[in-house]
Amino acid sequence: MYWTLELASKLEDAPWPATKEELIDYAVRSGAPLEVIENLQEIEDEGDIYETIEDVWPDYPTKEDVLFNDDEY
Repeated sequence: MYWTLELASKLEDAPWPATKEELIDYAVRSGAPLEVIENLQEIEDEGDIYETIEDVWPDYPTKEDVLFNDDEY
């Protein structure tokens, strides 16, 4: 399983919180790339509820990770 910013961004608008099955269903319905669906299927799931994309991919960059100042633009 590998995530990239482009792949993970396909789940930004998912109906959070969601289960693994709900995320897979959302990815299929929204036309996400096959890699996104495969990554979701590889998650070891014990009925967990995922609150945000960070629960699926902990390295997902947040606004705090961006190095430029939004106020300047």
